Amino acid sequence: MKRSVQFFILSISLLGIIFSCEKPGFIENPDSQLEFSTDTVVFDTIFTTIGSTTANFRVFNNHNQKILINKLYLAGDEASKFRLNINGIEGNLIEDITIPANDSIYIFVEVTLDPNNLNDPMVIQDSVVFEVNGNSQDVDLIAFGQDVHLINGAIIGTTEWLNDKPYLVYNSMAVDTAETLTIHPGTRIHFHRRSSMIVYGSLKVLGSQEEPVSFLGDRLEDHFDNRAGQWGAYVEFENGGLYLLGGIHFIKGSHDNEIRHAVIKNAIKGIQVDSMVNIDKPTLMLSHTRIENMTVTGIDARSTSILADNCLIANCGTHCVGLFLGGAYEFYHCTISNNLASGARTHPALVLNNFYVYEGQAYVYDLYNALFANCIIYGPRQMEIELWNTIDDVPVPGDFNYLFDRCLVKVDTLNTDNEDHWLGILKNMSPGFDSLGNFSYRLDTLSIAKDSAKIDYARFFPLDLDGNNRLSDDGPDIGAYERIEEK
Repeated sequence: MKRSVQFFILSISLLGIIFSCEKPGFIENPDSQLEFSTDTVVFDTIFTTIGSTTANFRVFNNHNQKILINKLYLAGDEASKFRLNINGIEGNLIEDITIPANDSIYIFVEVTLDPNNLNDPMVIQDSVVFEVNGNSQDVDLIAFGQDVHLINGAIIGTTEWLNDKPYLVYNSMAVDTAETLTIHPGTRIHFHRRSSMIVYGSLKVLGSQEEPVSFLGDRLEDHFDNRAGQWGAYVEFENGGLYLLGGIHFIKGSHDNEIRHAVIKNAIKGIQVDSMVNIDKPTLMLSHTRIENMTVTGIDARSTSILADNCLIANCGTHCVGLFLGGAYEFYHCTISNNLASGARTHPALVLNNFYVYEGQAYVYDLYNALFANCIIYGPRQMEIELWNTIDDVPVPGDFNYLFDRCLVKVDTLNTDNEDHWLGILKNMSPGFDSLGNFSYRLDTLSIAKDSAKIDYARFFPLDLDGNNRLSDDGPDIGAYERIEEK
């Protein structure tokens, strides 16, 4: 009898344990809370009228029973600038959302800001509200935005762009024939994906040392700061080929172009200058300008003329500078350095060329002049300069005139004894950049390029890319930057 009673008590205890472990229905305890992967979703500065990138956060049910969100909505209701997608369902108000036990859902958030006709950045705030078991929880949404001049596929005449608020180029733009676009100091021009500035007339970029003009993509999040390929138009052909335009593209017939004190970053190509050789007057004058982080080429010049001084052209997928189909070029105190890993590219930092071949026929153009004075041409490849004027090792008949005068060059075994082409060069020596990991091309205090430039050229271009006077110490430095020692 005693054993039967014990068995009965044990059975009742086991049933109690079984029923206590069951999880029927939804958790109803008003103290039960959702948990979130963040308490605030922040959108960095975005432009009005153009939708943002998509952000997301997770909503966790860390309980052993499923939980019912009675209502999930934006506090701003229909006036909100934000948009929600809850686990694939679009809507700014959704009811009766179930999260299984120990599971989670994703909330995706986008925002579009309207122009407010103010030049200062603006802040838009809202929150995602969750109502569960009579209680409310929320996740804050914050977007920093700025009004812009929107240039949408426009062909513009003679005009001036001022530094009042940024310009956003959408669907590319063009400066019309015989017209001039003048851009004043400090102006920022941002380009949406697949957009370029095409110049048939003239472009005058008149930045200053204190207020350079910037040409950038329109993604302003930190992780896009140095990402190539964000802007620049291209044409797709039916055979699968692509024609890539420059981010700033000077069409044949464009003339009297100047780019002074500018930053051009993160495009497919930086600058392309098409055929228009004028030995007496350059098609483009380029001064105190940084061209960096291009998918393909920094400067793509084709049978044209360029005068450049105190410029940095760096980190491009193919050439930093490609001078094709002859032309006339002068580069003074420039740093041309492609420090992408050598295995990631198969082209040198600089190429000179005076012909092309089409359907077996060679078409030859004269390279009237290519002068590089007090310049650095460097990178991790064994050969960072290509002299491309031969077909099957036979020189083509056109002129191929070039001179590297007091330059630091990476040319491996190339014969540089001919003084018609090579004068006082520093061959296959590291320039000693002070912080290459941070893509700084200023010189270290022990750099071989320090005080090694020819002063004759430095006198014509006394101020370096940072505005330092290269005539104020023991001697001018090779490259775009002058090393100024602390006293």
